[in-house]
Amino acid sequence: MTNSQDGAPDGAAGSVIGSAIDSSIDKPVESARQVPPKKVGLARLWAATLYSADGLRACFRSEEAFRIESILALVLAPVAFLLGKSPLEVAVLLFALVLVLLVELLNSAIEAVVDRVGLEYHALSKVAKDIGSAAVLISLLFFVVVWALLLL
Repeated sequence: MTNSQDGAPDGAAGSVIGSAIDSSIDKPVESARQVPPKKVGLARLWAATLYSADGLRACFRSEEAFRIESILALVLAPVAFLLGKSPLEVAVLLFALVLVLLVELLNSAIEAVVDRVGLEYHALSKVAKDIGSAAVLISLLFFVVVWALLLL
């Protein structure tokens, strides 16, 4: 006989996920982990900044594409200031560069959530990941077009 949550035999100590699920089922709702009170003012801003830094760090560590695009941004940002003929051109060049990073972050978040839900193949998981990938492609094409139009 197997446990329906994790496929491990009943009474087996090998499944951490299964045991966590089993132990949480028996507990009353009142003993569930309490959500900490929301911070306000500058404390909230500081906490949000730390969460954002955690997200950037996680994406940089786990996503090769984000690492490559980040290095490219560090190299090309000064180039935008050198080659832009006006402040508006510099701003547009930098916008195209930052847009790629933003879309890559969102794509990585989508992939993380899809993988969290389940690693087995599912058509909707593929659709979600493909759409995120298409968004990155469009941002990269936009980057190339903007830089080519302004610098050539």
